[in-house]
Formats: sequence, C-alpha cells, structure tokens
Amino acid sequence: MNAVDYQVLKSAAAWLQQGKRVAMVTVVRNWGSAPRPLGSLFAITDAGDFTGSVSGGCIEDDLMQRFAAAFPEKIELVRYGISAEQMRRFGLPCGGTLELVIEPLSSAAALTPLLEAVSGRRLVQRRLDMRSGVATVEATAADFALRFDEEELLQVFGPRWRLLIIGAGQVSEYLAQMAPALDFSVYLNDPREEQRRNWQADDVTWLDGMPDDVVLAFKPDRRTVIVTLSHDPKVDDMALMEALKTDAFYIGAIGSMASTEARKERLLTLDLSSEQIARLHAPIGLQIWSRSPAEIAVSVLAELVLLRNRGSVAASPSSCAIGGNDVRIIERP
Repeated sequence: MNAVDYQVLKSAAAWLQQGKRVAMVTVVRNWGSAPRPLGSLFAITDAGDFTGSVSGGCIEDDLMQRFAAAFPEKIELVRYGISAEQMRRFGLPCGGTLELVIEPLSSAAALTPLLEAVSGRRLVQRRLDMRSGVATVEATAADFALRFDEEELLQVFGPRWRLLIIGAGQVSEYLAQMAPALDFSVYLNDPREEQRRNWQADDVTWLDGMPDDVVLAFKPDRRTVIVTLSHDPKVDDMALMEALKTDAFYIGAIGSMASTEARKERLLTLDLSSEQIARLHAPIGLQIWSRSPAEIAVSVLAELVLLRNRGSVAASPSSCAIGGNDVRIIERP
C-alpha cells in the first residue's frame, strides 16, 4: 500500500481512540479515466476531520456534505458519474465512473492488525463481508490490490517499499529526495567517511558498516530495492555480491555498458552464478538519455515504478478477526 492510504488507516485509528465516529471509503470499481486507483482510501469523522482521497476533491466534498447531514450507520455501495449531469457536476474526467464502499468503523482495534502488518513488513488480506459487515485479516501472497463482487471486498495491505542506496553521491542525493514521494522509505550506506561528511539530503536513515554486512543485516525481501551508485567497484561490488543472493525485488548498478560488462565478469569470481548475475539491472534506469544527476535519479525511479506496478510480493503468516456492521447497498443520485 502507499503512504497516503497508510496515513488514512493511522488517522482513522487515532480518531476512533478519541471517541469520534469514523467512516472509511474505498474505491472498488472505476470506468473510464479515474483520478485514483482501485483500493484508494478516504476517511472522515462525524466532527469533519478527513484524510485521503478517492477523486480530485469533488467526490470528497459531496461525501462530506452528505455525512454532515446524516453520518452513515451501515455499509453502503455508492456510484458516482453515471449520468452526464453527474459527470459535469463532479468533474470526472473522460466520462469516468466510480463505485465506492462506505464502511463505518466500529473501533480502533479493527484497524490494529493492518497497521501492525505494515509496520512488521507483513502482507495481509482484509476480507469484508458486505452483508454481515464482518471483516477478517489473514496472511496472503496475493499479487492483486483489490477484488470486489458486491458480496465481498478483498483488499491487500502491506508495508511500504524500502530503498537501500549504496554510495553517497549526487545521484543518491536526488534519488533520496524524490523516492519518498513514491512511497519508498530510504536507507543509505557508504563506508567512505568523506562521502558521509559531504552528504546534503535529509530524511535518510544511515546504516553503518561495510556494504556486504549492511545488505545481509537489511534482510532484503520482495518489497526491497537495492541500488549501487558509488562508482567505486570496491564499494558497489561488495553490496552486489550479497544483494544478488537475496529476494530483493530490484537490484541495480550505475555505470556505462563497458563498466557493466566488466562488473559482471568480476561478480562471476565472487561466488555468484550466471543466473544470479542476470538479475542485475545495469546500466540502471530507463533509457531517457539522462545526463545530469537529477535526470539519472528520475530514470531510476521511472524504472522502479514501471516494474513495481506490474510486480508481486510475498508475505509472512498472520491472521485475526474483526467485528463488523450491518449493511445496505444504495446508489447515489
């Protein structure tokens, strides 16, 4: 899940602990051009607090007005954008149509398993029975974000992606600044003291030690990205020789075609198989003819987003049950 939706869950839990009534809204279907993807979340309280997004703002405004008049008591299935008048009123692009599930939440404990799964780097599936209102959370290895059939809503929740950068140079600084906006938590390692002294970017977790030890301690998983950007083979190769043996989603190295071929030859001497080395993305990033450090960072993130949006993840075991509500399904005029 992305950081915005994670913040929705955190805020909803906090509001429930404060004694406020909270309704969570989920995008479950869309047709045409949709401003927010399936599974996007929006939460609102009976006091008017809100967070998240299911559209560009017009649908949220309508929901807030409706909830101010009558806060939802039961699960509802709501559709926006059916008529031409609605599309003009709500500004849905290209004739888009949205279906939303509105779910009153019973207690902060109902969200605890999801928040714990994200913080514990576990992938879980929340199953909401639209008739009974009962929700359960269980471990999953599912490669989908959401499924909905009007009887049941299945949604996958999991941890934010981790980005481990090896090498504290200019490209790394731009990458570290841009990546959090794309829901990566950023970690950095560089054993060279002079590089650390000259580091300028904030919001990065420094990891001390030699690159190979750092990679091992990091315990890479299918939501981990490792990139080596030091331009120093002694630094980059140490990280790569361990990273290529892990389950990391993406492993990349900066350099030209010539330096990439030389690196692959060196890695063959470091107890790595040809199959493991074939996992290396190098030269790193999409080919956008980048020249400046900022452009290289953009090319790296573009490749990560491309691969992440069509990739899959695994999970660790966990399960629990959550109480629910009654349900009614309606269509908004």
